[in-house]
Amino acid sequence: MTAPTDQEAALFLAIKTQDAELLRRLLRADPALLTVPSPMGVSPVLFATYYGRHDMARVLIEEGAPLNLFEAAAVGEEEVVRAALDADPSQVQAVSPDGFSPLGLAAFFGRAGVAEELLSRGADVNAPSQNAMRVRPLHSAVAGRHAALARALVMAGADVNAAQQGDFTPLMAAAQNGDAELVAFLRGCGADPGAVTAAGQRAADFAREEGHTKLAEALAAS
Repeated sequence: MTAPTDQEAALFLAIKTQDAELLRRLLRADPALLTVPSPMGVSPVLFATYYGRHDMARVLIEEGAPLNLFEAAAVGEEEVVRAALDADPSQVQAVSPDGFSPLGLAAFFGRAGVAEELLSRGADVNAPSQNAMRVRPLHSAVAGRHAALARALVMAGADVNAAQQGDFTPLMAAAQNGDAELVAFLRGCGADPGAVTAAGQRAADFAREEGHTKLAEALAAS
């Protein structure tokens, strides 16, 4: 990979440090920076979003960053998502360069409106990411602590016992987060509290590790 230029390095540092003034100055001096790939190989908009710098992603968009379907799904730009799918409906099953589906990105970042649009257009609610993580949209929604969206995905047919890398399940993630309501919902939909990871841990173990004692006891007793 080619080493980043000083301006490129400054761009990604400004995003990380949330220096909106510097970011705008850099972009106005060189608009080509709007599309330069990050060291992760993703666009500046996705880089900002992955790092949780959502205000910086908005600055990039305001300064003219073009959005493809994946970027639009991650930042919640529903109109852009609709336009992209109107132009090419097959994109609903597409995979980003780093292996995620539009639905997976929408799920992780809690973009409920985008997720609803994608599902209405035939997005596969159980499609795993095409990378080592092998996460499905439900894993992503639970990991992102978007309980309402997680429920919507289950109601749309998401497999509550699907395992990602290391045999980690959505129930384990909900237990780890201490979300007793979501744990109860997933169990009510058939999630198995006895499922074991590749390392031999159950949902109760993850809850206990994070100090969710009552939840751990309830899971261990089931």
